[in-house]
Amino acid sequence: MYRVWNFLANYSLLLILGAAIALIWANVSPDSYHHFVEYPLLDHSFIGHPHYGPDGLVEYRTLTLHYLINDVLMAFFFAIAAKEVWEAIILKNGSLRGKKAATPLVATLGGMIGPIAVYLGLAAFLGSDVYDAVARGWAIPTATDIAFSYLVGRLVFGAGHPAVRFLLLLAIADDAGGLIILAIFYPSGALAPLWLLVSLGAALSVFLLANWLPRYLDRGMEARPNSTWMRNTLGFWPYAIAAAVSWYAFQESGIHPALGLLPIVVTIPHADRAFGIFSEAEQYLTDLLNHIEHILKHPVEIVLFFFGLLNAGVEFSAISEPTWLVLAGLLIGKPAGVLLFGWFAAHILKLGLPKGMRTIDLFVVGCVAAIGFTVALFVASVAFPSGPVQDAAKMGALLSFGAAIISVIAGKVTGVVKQDG
Repeated sequence: MYRVWNFLANYSLLLILGAAIALIWANVSPDSYHHFVEYPLLDHSFIGHPHYGPDGLVEYRTLTLHYLINDVLMAFFFAIAAKEVWEAIILKNGSLRGKKAATPLVATLGGMIGPIAVYLGLAAFLGSDVYDAVARGWAIPTATDIAFSYLVGRLVFGAGHPAVRFLLLLAIADDAGGLIILAIFYPSGALAPLWLLVSLGAALSVFLLANWLPRYLDRGMEARPNSTWMRNTLGFWPYAIAAAVSWYAFQESGIHPALGLLPIVVTIPHADRAFGIFSEAEQYLTDLLNHIEHILKHPVEIVLFFFGLLNAGVEFSAISEPTWLVLAGLLIGKPAGVLLFGWFAAHILKLGLPKGMRTIDLFVVGCVAAIGFTVALFVASVAFPSGPVQDAAKMGALLSFGAAIISVIAGKVTGVVKQDG
């Protein structure tokens, strides 16, 4: 088992700290907390919450603290997640390539379908009024928090158990699915798809001019002077400019702008082989993509602290049907879906499980993956407008931490033998 980058542990601690402060603040002084969250930083800005005129067009925008964190700075968090997904798919030895990834990918599908089925099924059972009020939140319980799940997985299985690597594959694939869901089903405003051509143009331009052209000019030259000049003189700046253009295009297109850096991630020069998802060994690589990821490490940790602070402030009185629906989707649908689909892939499709991993371990992995937290909070904030339904759904995402206790119990009951390594 390769060593995993300590970024996961660091961002977990800061995220928990921010969320804990938010919960206390929102329940002690809710008015001051909400005033802080929506504090206007800049009015009549070119980025921010839109204000629409009578003709339905955006007249001006207001940049609030909440918008700055959720829509602007969280783009760097999603860029890091996308980088790991991209490398796992395209690089030699990528974790999401080949037969070794087949069972985790099928289990991931079950870990998304199961929560959706439980969430919407129970909502329908509670009546049409409840269903109509909460149906838009169907994607909230599909989320798996990579960092917290990994930490709990190590606690339950031990660092050397093959189920931990299986869990990481499932979590990163789950996040990839979550990014697709956010882009397709949760637009941030009226759709203007022509703006996506601007994002595509920025991505193609920076790839051709800063990546492909220097390599093309360096054909047959061992010293690679053009690529070296590009790296040493311009560095990441061409990609930063393209990222800013792409982000703005996403904002104007109606697609959630936090996804705006994804088209640029795939254009950046990368390593020639993968070392594993969030592998600590990547810190020694010199390719530009890994270099940028490590530059972003500490800033993103701070961003995630503020994400927890600005999104987890929910009053306990907000607990209601959406809370229990999100929890049921995560705590029931996720383990059931992972177990059922994982079993089908391993035994019916004959794709198998990693050596040393039992079928029943799939259930425990599903319990660990039921910790939704970060991405579940994010989806809740875009699925519902501010108000009681959003707050109740967020509380479900926060309470999904209970999956950690359930996972430890499930590990004991099913006879998991910890393997340290």
